[in-house]
Amino acid sequence: MSRKHYGTALPNVDYIDLCGKLIVIEGPDCSGRSTHIQLLKEWLEASGHPVLCTGLKRSSLMGSLIERAKEGNILGSKTLSLMYATDFADQLENKIIPALRSGFIVLADRYIFTLMARDLVRGSDREWLRELYSFALIPDLIFYMDVDSKTLLHRAFQKYGQLDYWESGMDLGLSNDMFESYTMYNRMLKNEFEQLAQEYGFILVNAAGDFTDTQKAFTEKIIEFI
Repeated sequence: MSRKHYGTALPNVDYIDLCGKLIVIEGPDCSGRSTHIQLLKEWLEASGHPVLCTGLKRSSLMGSLIERAKEGNILGSKTLSLMYATDFADQLENKIIPALRSGFIVLADRYIFTLMARDLVRGSDREWLRELYSFALIPDLIFYMDVDSKTLLHRAFQKYGQLDYWESGMDLGLSNDMFESYTMYNRMLKNEFEQLAQEYGFILVNAAGDFTDTQKAFTEKIIEFI
C-alpha cells in the first residue's frame, strides 16, 4: 500500500510499504518541543516501539551548510526557503522513509509547517509553498504546541541569555528594537500557524502551563493512536 503525500512525490523514491507511524510536533522556538520529544522517545521505546527522531537542519547534505549560511544574517528569504526545503527532502528520502518502511515511529521535531509559517510571514506565496512541499508525507498525527509570545520571550532568555537574529524576525525590518521585533514576529508566526492548523488538522496542545500536563496531553493522544 502506498502512503499518501500532499501532492507530487519525490522522483525515484518508493512511498510503498511504509508501515511505521509519523508523528509531528510543531511549535515556536522555546515552546519545549525538544524536551517533550525526548521524553516521548524514551516512553515509546520503553513500551517496545523503535523510534527515530528527526527535525530541521539535520540532513548530512544541508544541515551544517544552513548553519554557516545564516551566520552572516544576509541570506534572502527565497534562498533560505529553498535550502530548508532541500534539507527536508534529503531527510525524507534518506531517514524518514527508510525508518517508516522498517516499522519505526518517527518523531519529527518540526516539519514542513514551521518552514511554511516562516516563509508566509516573509511574504512567500501560499500556493507556491504548497507546491514546494507537495512531496511531503502526510503525518499520522500533527501536534502544535501553543505558547504566547510573552512566555516564549521569558524562556528564550532563560535558555540562551539573549535573542536570536532570525528567531526575532530582525530580517523583516519590523522594528529596530529586538525585543519588540521578537514579540511582533512570534505573533505573526502564531497567526500563520492558526491558519495552517485549520487546513492541516493540528492537535493543539497548551504548552504554556504545567510541564506534566503538557506531556500527558501527548501521551494520551498517542496511546489512542498506536
